[in-house]
Amino acid sequence: MHELGIVVHVINQVEELAKKQNVQKVVELTLEIGEVSGVVKEYFVDAFNWAIKKTEYMKECKLNYITIQGITYCESCGKTYSTTQYGKECPFCHSSKTYLVTGRDVMIKNVKVI
Repeated sequence: MHELGIVVHVINQVEELAKKQNVQKVVELTLEIGEVSGVVKEYFVDAFNWAIKKTEYMKECKLNYITIQGITYCESCGKTYSTTQYGKECPFCHSSKTYLVTGRDVMIKNVKVI
């Protein structure tokens, strides 16, 4: 379960930011998580809710989880398509000369503090 490792990394970043900015607490965190990142939402949310109990600034933090669609670009025909629906092979020209454009990352979008 790599979700816990990602959760710990995100929490460490947010806790460090909160400490540097001298805030009272972090009340809300919004993350963008790619649908082909390999992160299982249920595991991630469970790990997050467990891990924030051990933090200094995030004990009552609400998590907003935004899923970013996986989009692949085909170098042969120049079209984009849904990665989760069609995979690596382009559904238009059947080329395998493709690469992932969006949907693999885990990014902090917003941190709400008081």
